[in-house]
Amino acid sequence: MKKNYICNECDSFYYKWQGQCGKCKSWDSLKEVDASISSSVDKVQNLRDFMISSEGIVSSIKDIPTKEHVRTYTGFSELDRVLGGGLVDGSVILLGGSPGAGKSTLLLQVLSIISNYGKRVLYVSAEESRHQIAMRAKRLGALNDNIKILIETNIELISHFILENKAEVVVIDSIQVMNTSSSNSISGSVSQVRESTNALSRIAKQNNISFFIVGHVTKDGSLAGPKVLEHCVDCSMIMEPMTDSRFRMIRANKNRFGRVNEIGIFAMDENGLKEVKNPSGIFLQNNNVNVSGSSITALWQGSRPLLVEVQSLVDKCLSNQPRRLSIGFDSNRLSMLLAVCHRHLKLLFSDQDVFVNIVGGVKTDETSLDMALVISLISSLKNKPFPNDTIVFGEIGLSGEVRPSPYGQERIREAEKHGFKHAIIPMKNFDKKQIFKSIEIISINNIYDILSLPFWK
Repeated sequence: MKKNYICNECDSFYYKWQGQCGKCKSWDSLKEVDASISSSVDKVQNLRDFMISSEGIVSSIKDIPTKEHVRTYTGFSELDRVLGGGLVDGSVILLGGSPGAGKSTLLLQVLSIISNYGKRVLYVSAEESRHQIAMRAKRLGALNDNIKILIETNIELISHFILENKAEVVVIDSIQVMNTSSSNSISGSVSQVRESTNALSRIAKQNNISFFIVGHVTKDGSLAGPKVLEHCVDCSMIMEPMTDSRFRMIRANKNRFGRVNEIGIFAMDENGLKEVKNPSGIFLQNNNVNVSGSSITALWQGSRPLLVEVQSLVDKCLSNQPRRLSIGFDSNRLSMLLAVCHRHLKLLFSDQDVFVNIVGGVKTDETSLDMALVISLISSLKNKPFPNDTIVFGEIGLSGEVRPSPYGQERIREAEKHGFKHAIIPMKNFDKKQIFKSIEIISINNIYDILSLPFWK
């Protein structure tokens, strides 16, 4: 027989169980009753009362007061950049990453810094003991009386402790081991992860509490659990190890309060994570010798340029099916650029294996990488090094035209700051009014112009 629920305190009617009554705000006060005992009139009246108590009345968008988001600085400018300028009060942030990436380390450091601002913080863990957390905090220099530790997996009990301690910033480590009584499935299942995240999100919005939720990832690097998990949160971030094991990259895949695809770079040492102020220097640290199949480009990541090296290897194919492999770049776009080179530059790649890599583990779908990739392919095919003091960017169309890239001047300034002597850019990105003291600007309008560059002679 179908069951409904009534609050013991105020007799409010609900169609499904929930931990807190929306009208009287009492916890664990709902009891199960036969649906037939409530008339339709009672249901409608109680539903109307619930909507009023939950501010569910329809209103004009003009009548809704607007205000700037209150943000709290995390102490890491790189993390603040990814978050959009700091931690927004009442936001829910999902941080995923492979085991050992440094998620718990980073969040413990953040809590230590935020607690020094006078914020009440709570670290909820279900995968580590109190002693393990305390040992890590000691190593990180994060032993702070203001950091409260809770070892618990039940969402209802966690919610009770959060409200009882009046916490303002909470870390949940991790969501895959949490469970709620509103779902009968095991921890880590689709329904448990979804219901647990929804419950935490309601607490965050109703009480203006900021949450960091740690999430596991699958073997292919994506967040474990249902895709709806990312829809329940305000910001979804992934922490990824880079080619050099010392460094970590945090990328925002979703952010309601900032830019998506913003990245932050951190270095890991025995004292925890430290932010890297000059990320371009990391990706170019081994770019000291001119070698064939290499070029430097300026990607636009979120709100800043990032200089990276593009490597290509073109080798004679020994089978009937030439290989096309790209790491960090769309393989379909690689095939398209190879076809453009064959059609307009008469360069044959059909009997060649082609391998492309963006150094440092950077992944991008930005089209401004096209010209740098084509130059690296030509360099490898002809076995002629391209100068490593030259920056290249620009999109290439199917008809061979070179299209402009956004934020062209900012990309050039970043290259000039790092000592580059030449910049090959699209003609439409060239601005005669802009004067650069130490970098020569070479503008091209078509892919044909690439072969006529003086660097190949």
